[in-house]
Amino acid sequence: MSTVRKDSKIYIAGHRGMVGSAVWRALTKGGYSKLIGQTREELDLRNNDAVEDFLKKEKPVAIIDAAAKVGGILANSRYPYEFLLENLEIQNNLISGAHRHDVEKFIFLGSSCIYPKMAPQPLKEEYLLTGPLEPTNEGYAIAKITGVKLCEAIRNQYQKDFVSLMPTNLYGPFDNFDLKTSHVLPAMIRKFHEAKLNNNATVTLWGSGTPMREFLHVDDMAQAVVFAIKNKLPEHLYNVGTGTDITIKELAETIQKVVGHKGSIHWDSRKPDGTPRKLMDSSKMNALGWNVQIELYQGIVKVYGWFLENYKLIKDE
Repeated sequence: MSTVRKDSKIYIAGHRGMVGSAVWRALTKGGYSKLIGQTREELDLRNNDAVEDFLKKEKPVAIIDAAAKVGGILANSRYPYEFLLENLEIQNNLISGAHRHDVEKFIFLGSSCIYPKMAPQPLKEEYLLTGPLEPTNEGYAIAKITGVKLCEAIRNQYQKDFVSLMPTNLYGPFDNFDLKTSHVLPAMIRKFHEAKLNNNATVTLWGSGTPMREFLHVDDMAQAVVFAIKNKLPEHLYNVGTGTDITIKELAETIQKVVGHKGSIHWDSRKPDGTPRKLMDSSKMNALGWNVQIELYQGIVKVYGWFLENYKLIKDE
């Protein structure tokens, strides 16, 4: 069992993001009463001195690192330097600070992009560093791999309860719906919705539609974090996914149906597809007792409902 109690101080880095806010909701619902969050204005995680002062003052028992600079293929391709450097700065400051200040439990959240582009499917934890990465998000992936390795090193060298959870593609409330920087699922929701408003105009999507992707609702991911808070996991790295995937074309048709868009879809094959397939083997987490609760269609319906409630704010950003 974990040493983290319901009244222990838990710092959630990135608590206003999609993942961090879901973790905050899940822990609150689970009765954890001393959650700490800091906005970017209050605490710049890229500033080591600021992180040091914060940890010295607050003395959290556990840290959940849900803070990262994130984006889709376009953003990662355009800004590889920023994606590599800023993510390294954020996680290095948090991990090394947690080690120095004897934080009892550290949960590092990464991404399935840490695995090689052409790794066998489904992706197992042991495939890490066995081949080249997908070039379009290499900077982000290298940063996350470094975080995994830092947590593993601290765990092995100092016997500390530092663990890394690697989610598949996440979606949910508070996602990024900016078409220039968003991931595929929220981008599609916005495109189909706005095309529906525009007399069911044709929706143009990137690539061929043939790549396969796995999608996990962020509330299921948050439950995996709660599980890791409650339990001392025996290994350092765990995949967190649904175990099933669909083609991007099937995803588009599902979202089109949920949104109620009646127009056509045009696939721009001049644009890149990214990795051909990314299905994760989450059997290690499943064997410990965590399992998915939200099915994809149901999850998309929920997210579209949230999108409609917040569309004015999203549109004005």
